[in-house]
Amino acid sequence: MVSVPDVSGKTLAEAERDLARKRLALLEKGVEFSDRQERGRIISQEPAAGSKVRVNRPVRVLVSGGSELVEIPGLVGRSLEAASKVLSENGLQRGLISQIHTPKYAAGRIIAQEPVPGEQRIKRTTPLNFLVSQGEIEPRFLMPDLIGREASPCLSRLKEKGFKVADVRYSYYPGLDSGIVIGQSPPLGSAIAKRSLITLEVSR
Repeated sequence: MVSVPDVSGKTLAEAERDLARKRLALLEKGVEFSDRQERGRIISQEPAAGSKVRVNRPVRVLVSGGSELVEIPGLVGRSLEAASKVLSENGLQRGLISQIHTPKYAAGRIIAQEPVPGEQRIKRTTPLNFLVSQGEIEPRFLMPDLIGREASPCLSRLKEKGFKVADVRYSYYPGLDSGIVIGQSPPLGSAIAKRSLITLEVSR
C-alpha cells in the first residue's frame, strides 16, 4: 500500500511525475471552469491526498479550465492567424469571419471584432466574430486590341502602364511584315489587373 500524494494545484505533468514516484497512475476525468485554480491546474483528486491505496491504482483528477468569465482580448490590427493563436491560448472560440476590401488595413488583418474589448467579461464559450481586410480593391482595365499593331511600341506602352508581358512568341505569318502582333491573351475587352499576365504572338 502507498500513500496518495497531494496533487491539487499542480499541472498534469507535475502530478504525473509525483504519482509515478509512488507507482500510481494519473487519469484525467474532465475539465471544469474554476476561479480557484488557473487554467491547466488540478482542482480536485480522487482518492484524496493521504489515502492508502494499492500500487498502480489510477488517481482521477479534475482539471481547471480557468475562470469561466475572461477579459476580451483586443485583436484589431492583428493577422487572423495571430488572433487565432491568442484565442487558443486563452481557451476562447473563433466565431464568424466576414471580409471586406479596405485600403486602411493590409489583406488578412482584422478590422473589427465583436464583442469589443473593455465592454465586459465574457464566457469562454462566447465566440468572437471578426471583420477581416481583403486589402485595397485592385483596379481593373479593359484589354485593348493589339492585333495588327507593331509589337515594339505595344510592349513599351504596356510596360509603361505597369502591365507584365509574360511571354512573346514569334510565328511566321505569310504576307505580313515581321514585328506585327498577330495574337494576344487575354483577348480584346477582357478585364485585366496590373498583375495579369499578358502573352503576345508576333510575326517574324
